[in-house]
Amino acid sequence: MKKHTLLFSVIAALLFCIPAIAQEPVVPSSNPEALFTDPNPQLNAEKQVALHIERDLLEANHWELADQYLTARYIQHNPMVQSGRAPVVKFFTAMRKPTPIPEHMKTPVVAVLANGDLVIVVTARTLKDPNDPSKTYTTSWFDMWRIKDGKADEHWDAATLQARPAAAQTAAAPSK
Repeated sequence: MKKHTLLFSVIAALLFCIPAIAQEPVVPSSNPEALFTDPNPQLNAEKQVALHIERDLLEANHWELADQYLTARYIQHNPMVQSGRAPVVKFFTAMRKPTPIPEHMKTPVVAVLANGDLVIVVTARTLKDPNDPSKTYTTSWFDMWRIKDGKADEHWDAATLQARPAAAQTAAAPSK
């Protein structure tokens, strides 16, 4: 029941983050790595998996390390990427080259929450104002992972369908 309450709370909070005229900026932590720790050893270990996914895989694009942090079956609820570790790796490696893994992550992390086997990472995003492209605004993004046996086994985020570059379309196409 706690998992459902946490998930509902996060989704409700995100729904209320709809851009408004007097929106307050979303401010990331000055020490994001500290948010990936917990006094509970199990939750700390799960947050560390999320840290490596965020920093090593998503930020630095070192997908050769994916088997350390993602299960082979990795269930993907993002409509842009097929489930399974191999298709996820193929999708991301088709779009970006690896960069050095930073000592301190650059991802603008706002909060990291862990409950049971779920870890939620909230990050700040800066987007162009669709009503005035010369302006930007900040909003929140979330990624949530279910951790199983020390690896992410399932993933949710707020992604929607959008046009993909040709290389990414090929990478995301189901194998036959």
